[in-house]
Amino acid sequence: MAWVPAESAVEELMPRLLPVEPCDLTDSFDPNVPPRTPQEYLRIEAAQCPDVVVAQIDPKKLKRKQSVNVSLSGCQPAPEGYSPTLQWQQQQVAQFSTVRQSVNRHRSHWKSQQLDSNVTMPKSEDEEGWKKFCLGERLYAEGAVAPAASESPGIDYVQIGFPPLLSIVSRMNQATVTSVLEYLSNWFGERDFTPELGRWLYALLACLEKPLLPEAHSLIRQLARRCSEVRLLVDSKDDERVPALNLLICLVSRYFDQRDLADEPS
Repeated sequence: MAWVPAESAVEELMPRLLPVEPCDLTDSFDPNVPPRTPQEYLRIEAAQCPDVVVAQIDPKKLKRKQSVNVSLSGCQPAPEGYSPTLQWQQQQVAQFSTVRQSVNRHRSHWKSQQLDSNVTMPKSEDEEGWKKFCLGERLYAEGAVAPAASESPGIDYVQIGFPPLLSIVSRMNQATVTSVLEYLSNWFGERDFTPELGRWLYALLACLEKPLLPEAHSLIRQLARRCSEVRLLVDSKDDERVPALNLLICLVSRYFDQRDLADEPS
């Protein structure tokens, strides 16, 4: 086996970006004299660069979740009579696209509007706080006794959840949008579908930027599959949850181009 010098081994692994002829600068190199030609400049720079550079990485600054598992399994087929028509799906995609354009166009305006004094948005990493904020203390507690009307005059958003107002969602950056989508998807993974949940999922999808990040790609596919699973448990096609579940599956599959998850038109 032929012996290969260390420098040649480095060049095998890391081909040169620009051709630089080898030279010995020990005698001719004067750091106080500017290089006279481009070739001389490249030679001086090359001589001063180390063969190997090691990046100093602080593991504390790395995100906890670095791995993204994307399942390729599709949605559960819709029961007979539950699947929407192709025309309905196309209409929903067109309307959703209009909503997204409107949100983006007016984001700066709504972001500048002052929130009501009772609105305190949780921090991005506060999963339980966002579940309570979006769904309400009552739904979050599951089975808590609702207060009497005389004890809670007016609308108590802390109890019923804050709606996804433009003044709220416009303040959410993409990291927060993805995080809240994950929090609510986790909640939905073990519970039934509710109107409060549906409103927030629709709003978050409307704020989700394309092209999708890997985390968001995995989340929306998980969401569509869960919607198809819940739809199987609905007793009647006239149940109000069916069109809402169909809508979310439609947006994920047809607007966000996850066509393998799309419902077959009825």
